[in-house]
Amino acid sequence: MVFGRKKSKGGDTDDASRYEDEYIEYDEYGDSDEYDETDYAADEYDAQFGEPAARGPETGPFDFADVADRLESIAEQRLDLGSVIVPVPPGGQLQVEMTPDGAPQAVHLATQHGRITVAAYAAPKSAGQWRSVAADLAETLRKDGAQVSVVQGPWGRELHAVTQGADLRFIGVDGYRWMVRLVAAGPSGAADENTPLVAAARAVMSETVVRRGDEPLPVREPLPVVLPQELADQLAAAHQQQLAAQQQAMQAQMAAMQGGPAYQPEQAPAEPRRGAEGSAMQQLGLS
Repeated sequence: MVFGRKKSKGGDTDDASRYEDEYIEYDEYGDSDEYDETDYAADEYDAQFGEPAARGPETGPFDFADVADRLESIAEQRLDLGSVIVPVPPGGQLQVEMTPDGAPQAVHLATQHGRITVAAYAAPKSAGQWRSVAADLAETLRKDGAQVSVVQGPWGRELHAVTQGADLRFIGVDGYRWMVRLVAAGPSGAADENTPLVAAARAVMSETVVRRGDEPLPVREPLPVVLPQELADQLAAAHQQQLAAQQQAMQAQMAAMQGGPAYQPEQAPAEPRRGAEGSAMQQLGLS
């Protein structure tokens, strides 16, 4: 199900994670009109990348303010991650990447064809941030030995990168004070034009909703990821269990070094426990 748009305001997929935030450089400016990334090598860049394609009224990504009233009726079909609300492809599963202190860092949609990651960033009121981001990202990829090509997609420029560990497709769209970027990563050939992964990625982007918020933020700063409460609770419990297990192992090692009694691990339960991620999948209806 797609939204109608109200009148707008002015291989090993681990390699993909290396490029998801590598281009970000925090600016001293906020998102006021005083800073405009459209000045970034505009003439030279447009000659290579071309102009963004115009979006129709039924094509996202959408600003939350434009679709909030219609979003309520289909909320169960979407995954609400705070700054972005995304559809889940058929058969898709959720993968949560955590920081060492247990906070969510990124959320991936794993499909049979590859992994899709959607993230939103603060941007100036005027469009043009994706243009400079794509140029920075292409330069970084090429320095790392990737083969990078610029292609035209439904929203304009896209990056197609072939790396040693994975093929990548980067899709970016500018909105009002936000930019949303999708990374599709899969084995060799998965990110080529007219593949199932790229088709799924574009379908996700076309239905994505961005919840920017009103607070001033530095341009290019990632908008926060907020997990659904059920999933957040289960991941927090799993993180605590992991910390407890690490502490027990350290205590056992210290006791062994000091000549104390040998550590006896807990006996495994008769039936396998369901992992936090799998349980959350059922509760969220993603399995």
